[in-house]
Amino acid sequence: MLRRIALAAVLAGLAPSAHALDGDSVAGKSIFQRICHNCHSAEIGVNKVGPSLWNVVGRQPAAVPDYAYSESMKRNNAPWTAAALDAYIADPRGDVHGVKMHFKGLADAKERADVVAYLSTLK
Repeated sequence: MLRRIALAAVLAGLAPSAHALDGDSVAGKSIFQRICHNCHSAEIGVNKVGPSLWNVVGRQPAAVPDYAYSESMKRNNAPWTAAALDAYIADPRGDVHGVKMHFKGLADAKERADVVAYLSTLK
């Protein structure tokens, strides 16, 4: 029984990665530059109003040095998987209550997949 639960958890973890592959990173870069770039940098070590999103996929939340995160984000300890980023980008304040991010969210699932695909390239 425990093996089946462990296998199901592993397989569930693989699904978000496949979802990120559905996105178009070129389109995602364009969306990022239009919507996200005012507050977030794609460069390592460059924080703006929001933290740098360099290497965000797979990273622990609230892990960028020299950025003052909200207490809510500091308590968020699940890594930024493709699925976690998708949920957060869709509704930041609904996903992690009490965050400082004032962005209402990106409603279009395809655009979110594209942005996540772009963020996946930032390594």
